[in-house]
Amino acid sequence: MSESFPRRALVSVSDKNGIDSFVKGLVELGFEIISTGGTRKAIEAAGIPVQDISSYTNFPEIMDGRVKTLHPKVHGAILGRPDLADDAAAIAEHGIIPFELVVVNLYPFEQTIAKPDVSVADAIENIDIGGPSMVRSAAKNHAYVGVVTSPCQYERVLESLQGDGKLSDGFRRELTAAAFEMTARYDRAIANYMHKLVASEAVADETESAEDLADFPKTLALTFEKRSPLRYGENPHQRAAFYVEPSFADSSLAAAEQLNGKELSYNNLLDLDAAIAIVRDFDEPAAAVLKHNNPCGCAIAPTLAEAFTNAYAGDPVSAFGSIISFNRELDLATAELLCEPGRFVEAIICPGFADDAFEALTTRPKWKKNVRLLKLPGMCSVTATTQEFRRVAGGLLAQDRDDQADPQDKWNVVTDRQPTDSELRDLKFGWQVCRHVKSNAILYAKDGMAVGVGAGQMSRLDSAEIAARKSGERSKGGIVASDAFFPFRDGIDEAAKAGITAAIQPGGSVKDEEVIAACNEHGMAMIFTGRRHFKH
Repeated sequence: MSESFPRRALVSVSDKNGIDSFVKGLVELGFEIISTGGTRKAIEAAGIPVQDISSYTNFPEIMDGRVKTLHPKVHGAILGRPDLADDAAAIAEHGIIPFELVVVNLYPFEQTIAKPDVSVADAIENIDIGGPSMVRSAAKNHAYVGVVTSPCQYERVLESLQGDGKLSDGFRRELTAAAFEMTARYDRAIANYMHKLVASEAVADETESAEDLADFPKTLALTFEKRSPLRYGENPHQRAAFYVEPSFADSSLAAAEQLNGKELSYNNLLDLDAAIAIVRDFDEPAAAVLKHNNPCGCAIAPTLAEAFTNAYAGDPVSAFGSIISFNRELDLATAELLCEPGRFVEAIICPGFADDAFEALTTRPKWKKNVRLLKLPGMCSVTATTQEFRRVAGGLLAQDRDDQADPQDKWNVVTDRQPTDSELRDLKFGWQVCRHVKSNAILYAKDGMAVGVGAGQMSRLDSAEIAARKSGERSKGGIVASDAFFPFRDGIDEAAKAGITAAIQPGGSVKDEEVIAACNEHGMAMIFTGRRHFKH
């Protein structure tokens, strides 16, 4: 900045966290502060000298504050390049004093539309116009102007100015990138909101179906913030990082707090997300044991300790080095079981840890220093269905998450025999767990416990044989759940050999009558749910 101009900063922020101490630091460095509306009042209340924007532009705020910074003396002071002759002449002619810093963040649009009762009018009024305009102007002219868009930048900006008195070129570009990221995300949020309005209006007018429009806009742009780099991806030669949504749900993995253990890996995060989804489905105390994104054990019981015991017993060999989730605060009785010799656990996630349970897990087992303990208080909250995305070469697939309860009033018993009460309880349990198993998925269960799981096989019969082998004698009197229809009777015959007495599946195969006949031959009860749960 030329020595002929005083140092000036334009400050206009909705998020006022830390703004008083930051502006105080700027004043101590010789900056004059020009500000707007509520920001100016907050600065004045802190006893810091500040000039109102209207006294600088000689033009009042109008239209209830909609127009206040959209003025040539504001944008000229941001976009001007004093060392270029034409710009310098305009600056002199119009009495413009260039800004050295522009400190701006935007109206809280995303927070506003997140409110359940927000009106369209309120949403529209929270679309910032002047803020993004100033940010984009300053970011474009970053060779001359530092653009500050977040309270997390304040300390570093002050440190830089206190050093040699200026921001380095590299830091200016870093601030510029952050500024454009902010405006891009802001515009994307507004566009998404407007798309949803258009969709809901079209559905209401019956000009389009909800399936065609709702939540699937013609253009999809996603914004995520990097939470942390990861040591590597699925394998050591793959680079990886963890990104989170700007406004993630309290029930999501992004909200989890790590209390102990090594850094989380890419595979840990995938398994933890799957583990949360399973136990969230149950009202009773539940435990799930995950390996490679599949439950190798899951159980419900009157107590958490009993649920864990049964879940771990589902496949104790596979449970070595597993991820474990609970839908209750982890108590000492369960922690004592986890600490038993011979067990090795990679990570545990639950709504919380009792103090004595946490102490046991971090002082007793050999793996105490490395076990990752994660607390997620809202993990069992009811959440609205969201979309999930998966990259394919050259594109992206989007779909609703398969996380909604199945309508049991649509279930249909198709065999001669009705399931007994105990079989029905296990059928419901097995169906809830089966949807979380990679297809082709076959799950054997008994007494609220998964006793055998066949996952991810190319043949459903192979999955049935694996589940039978894993369960052994424990499957006698149990149930079988299949994520998709049995295409032939062989899967039912295999289950009957294992002692299974009831089955649950979607139905819908051309061989349904053959499969039903097989169940009747074996004296098995079977339910058709009418809904498939493939998990690829």
